[in-house]
Amino acid sequence: MLSKRIAIDLGTANILVHLEGKGIIANEPSVVAVSDDNRIVAIGREAKEMLGRTPDLIVAHRPMQDGAIADYRVTEAMLAYFVDKALGKVRLVRPEIMVSVPAGITSTERRAVIDATRSAGAKEAYLIQEPLAAAIGANIPIADPVGNMVIDIGGGTTEVAVISLGGIVVSSSVRVGGNRFDQSIADYIRRRHNLSVGDSTAEEAKIKIGSALALKKTDTISIRGRDLVSGLPKVITIHTNEIVDALQDELGKIILVVKEVLEKTPPELSADILDHGIVMTGGSSMLRNLDKLISRHTGVPCFVVDEPMFCVVRGVATALEHLPSFKRSVIGRK
Repeated sequence: MLSKRIAIDLGTANILVHLEGKGIIANEPSVVAVSDDNRIVAIGREAKEMLGRTPDLIVAHRPMQDGAIADYRVTEAMLAYFVDKALGKVRLVRPEIMVSVPAGITSTERRAVIDATRSAGAKEAYLIQEPLAAAIGANIPIADPVGNMVIDIGGGTTEVAVISLGGIVVSSSVRVGGNRFDQSIADYIRRRHNLSVGDSTAEEAKIKIGSALALKKTDTISIRGRDLVSGLPKVITIHTNEIVDALQDELGKIILVVKEVLEKTPPELSADILDHGIVMTGGSSMLRNLDKLISRHTGVPCFVVDEPMFCVVRGVATALEHLPSFKRSVIGRK
């Protein structure tokens, strides 16, 4: 019996799981709720609903921080949960699993991901760098002697890489992503309106009315939170350009790292990038006008791929399915 292949995008904000023959079978938050006696209470969507709402006996937290494992035991339990969800708890053959990891991952972090994947039930564990997986998922011919630039903006990190001949030529990353966007919006509302709001409320505002560039015609949204002066519940209305103001510092860090990679790119590959443009992937790349902002600051055309949130996991699945063809792109196995 042939082993099943499972591709996993192990993100700071979300975990996506692709099962060979079935496609994407899970897209849930990377959140785990743990009781005071170290029992796993809930994982994924159910656990995220507990964020900010748990009693003292339960802690809901993210075991992945900035693209790396912050809590090994909980990450292992989370991986095992999604492997069981893909294949069932009773299985005759252990699966082959490939996991996406940040380009700048250390050897210690790499070993931790491989060990956690094998402990979760993998027969073979492989790793692939996120920018490569994103490029494969975006149908970029990474094996060609042509320069392609990818910006993958996830929940915890932004990965920027120039790819040619099946490998990463230049890359850099910054610990800025959707989670920092949410925190910046929450901090802005606290400072400007004296209102304390949770990350989920800030995220809703970002998704519904957010933008990377100021707009002449703005949208508005009602925000509910706790008034810092009276301590009582309160409702305010904020508009799009307030979200723009709130995100300026974090977006500036992304632009800085994009420029840094472009400055280090060999001239021949720079010409290719100018011709082909910059490809943007990752869930946080869907922030309205972010592609226009980056293009304005770099002078290079920039566009967001279709379904950017699923790009990495589809690239991981393709690399795992055609492993001999992408052997040079796989950075770890055990």
